[in-house]
Amino acid sequence: METEKHVKLTAAELSQIWAGYQNDTMLRCVLQYFRETVEDPDIQLIVEDALNLSMAQIEKLVTIFDKEDYPRPVGFTDRDVDINAPRLYSDTFILYYLHQSAKLGINAMSVAVALSTRHDIYSFFDECLSEYVHLHKTTTDLLLSKGLYIRSPHLPTPRGVDFVKDKSFLSGFGDKRPLVSLEVTNLFDNIQRNALGASTVMGFAQVARSKKVAKYFVQGQAIAEKHVEIFGSELRKDNLNVPMTWAMEVTDSTVPPFSDKLMMFHTTALIAIGMGYYGASMATAFRSDLIADYARLTAEIAKYSGEGAKLMIENGWMEEPPQVVDRKELVRQKK
Repeated sequence: METEKHVKLTAAELSQIWAGYQNDTMLRCVLQYFRETVEDPDIQLIVEDALNLSMAQIEKLVTIFDKEDYPRPVGFTDRDVDINAPRLYSDTFILYYLHQSAKLGINAMSVAVALSTRHDIYSFFDECLSEYVHLHKTTTDLLLSKGLYIRSPHLPTPRGVDFVKDKSFLSGFGDKRPLVSLEVTNLFDNIQRNALGASTVMGFAQVARSKKVAKYFVQGQAIAEKHVEIFGSELRKDNLNVPMTWAMEVTDSTVPPFSDKLMMFHTTALIAIGMGYYGASMATAFRSDLIADYARLTAEIAKYSGEGAKLMIENGWMEEPPQVVDRKELVRQKK
């Protein structure tokens, strides 16, 4: 039998390690800048904790790459951040950003754990999952203590248990039934992610060096704001509260704290995450109109994501992820 040290990484494990390095090095740059611009001492402590978390994870990932004798990705370095740039985002934005990052980290690490089989890789991602759970708890507690936490809508307690009696329960056209709890949850969370995303790329558009890149961010802001309105309208029809937006949390600075490469990667990563959440929302929705909305909006952001990928390739910013050997190319090289 193979000993553990001779077991090669699977494609699944390698994909998560490679993506983790890209995301952690990007997040390290963002958090280094936030550490210099945040003013609230309570939020600063959490920024420090999150930064230490990212740096520790990067160090462990480097060890894995070196142990496997696998080329370490470039990712993002000090060249991609200017920690002396003026303040671009408010303290409130930074706290919400950290809270959302923790949520995304929990989701990503859950997937990574489920895909891992080798003991050391499983243990690494399991530890990362626990750390993101802790970060989520601390950011939630701070948001609550500052009166900033946005709770999802409350629903009335039913008088008893009932069963669906008519196929009209699935209809989203004509006389539509009220939303069920999971549909409310997904609409609410997708509003929050899009609202934060819209403010993020609003700031990116202000500081982008390339006019073409800035135009891409402006387009992304418009798409995110449109999606917020579509999802919000569904909640308002049932007299439910719609989460706030964070446009006022972006300053008027035009000095870039990040490279265009980092901001493009950040944006396309957010799009990919959004597509995943839309897919889950579509799969768990019962009303046909909601399913149609998610399908249509997914196609829209997929097209936008493709445009972003082309722009990154055009500028030489997209690293090739681990891939299968091109056998045809090997044959061509012999001729």
